[in-house]
Parts: sequence; structure tokens; C-alpha cells
Amino acid sequence: MSDISMFIDQVMRYSYLQQALVAAVLVGIICGVIGCFIILRGMALMGDAISHAVLPGVVIAYMIGASFFVGATITGVLTALAIGYVSQNSRIKDDSAIGIMFTAAFALGIVLITGLRGTGVDLWHILFGNVLAVSRSDLLVTVGIGTFVLLMIVIFYRPLLLSTFDPIMAKATGVPVHLIHYLLMLLLSLVTVASLKTVGIVLVVAMLITPGATAYLLTDRLPVMLLLSAVFGVISAVVGMYYSVIYDVASGASIVLVASTMFGLAFFFSPKQGVVTKKLRSRKVQKI
Repeated sequence: MSDISMFIDQVMRYSYLQQALVAAVLVGIICGVIGCFIILRGMALMGDAISHAVLPGVVIAYMIGASFFVGATITGVLTALAIGYVSQNSRIKDDSAIGIMFTAAFALGIVLITGLRGTGVDLWHILFGNVLAVSRSDLLVTVGIGTFVLLMIVIFYRPLLLSTFDPIMAKATGVPVHLIHYLLMLLLSLVTVASLKTVGIVLVVAMLITPGATAYLLTDRLPVMLLLSAVFGVISAVVGMYYSVIYDVASGASIVLVASTMFGLAFFFSPKQGVVTKKLRSRKVQKI
């Protein structure tokens, strides 16, 4: 039996693998879609900040017996609001405010975790994810978050489009630019929470940025970029899961490595932006 047949057989046989695969695919889609707006707005550092800032919320939720998702959502949203408040009410620029707030939140999470030694809390799975441990309730939360995020993108697509490419024009035409910004921060926080069990806090920023960056190298049109990014997210999830199951390696890291490999291929060989493609094209021009 080939490795692919073995993977399919195991997925068909075990419900936890089915749940893991569905969760990974959903995370790939929503990370890919929201990641496009993060890249185009130059907010990759914000994605990194929120993904790390959810850690204290996760730990506090564990301490009081609440859901990880609730704690992560609250701290993610509060951190996004705090970053905006600091940058708008002081001379501190956005990048500095992001660096201050997310490192403080992440450090608080680490301190809280060290106080839980001997309680059985699994730091590795919180930081790096374990999609194979996704429960049915986790999957339902991921489905709910994914549906909400995609619905918000559809409803607010035009304001997001305008405020992303021309915020001055968007403000002049009556688009609530600051409100759209905070909506995007909320969606980013929710996507981070949905990705918590799949790729973990540390690796979620890679799934937010890499599929979108790959699509960005292949097209100049936002609708096509959104579609390609979601497809790349799904491919990363499925192929990453395959390698995780067949070769017994970390699931989150496998998914991210597949996404990174696709980015590398696009970086070197994309029809318009590829490094190798550009060199070959310039040689042809020189010969002519």
C-alpha cells in the first residue's frame, strides 16, 4: 500500500483524523483570506503581535477552567485596541507600540505558564499546535469563527478594498476607515484563535502571511489573490497533514513548511515576479 493510500485509509477509518483535516483546511482558508489584507496593508507585524498576545488569555482561561478560545479572543482584541490607543495618543509609532504591547503580553503568558508547573498544562501544544488533538467542540468553534470571518469579508469587502488601497479617498467618500481597521483587528484575533489548536501561537503568523504572500507574487488582482491564497492554505493544510500522519512529525510545523515551499517556488519561478523568470527574460531581451 502506498503512503497516499495509507493516509486516505487512516483518514476514512479514524474520526479524529477527519476532524483534524477539516479543521486544518478551514484554518488554511481563513488564514489565507485575512492574510491578503494584512499583507496589502503592511500589517504583518500586527499579525505577529496578536498571535503572540493571546498567550496570557489562554493560560488564564486554563487557570479558571474556561475555554481557551474565550481567553484568547479577549486578550487578542484587548491587545489590538491597546496598540491603537498607544499609537494614537502618544508620539510612539505603530511599529513601536506593537513591539511593546505584544512582547509584554507574551512575557506575561510565559510568566503565568511557569507558575503552572506540575499542573499538566502542555506548553508545546499551546505554542506550536497539535491539529491531531482537535476535538469536536474545537472543530465547531473553528467552523463558527471561519463562517463569521468569511461573512464579514463578503459584507465589508468594498470598504476593506477602498481603505486598503486608498485610505484618504475612502475617508473622503464616507468610509469609516478607523472602524474598518478595528474590524480587521477583530477578525485577525478570531483567526488567530481558530488557528490555535492547528498550528499554535508561534506558527500562526506564518499561515497568515505565507499563502497570501505567495498569491501576491502571482497576481495583481485582489479577488484572484484572495482565491489563490485560500487554495494555497488548503494545499498546505492537506499536504502538511499527510506528512504529519505518515512520518509522525509535528503537524503545525509540517503545514507551515509546505506553505513556505510553495512561497519559495513562487519567489523563484512565478511568471512575472520570479527571480529566475526575470533573469531568463532579461537574457532573451539582451540576445535580441
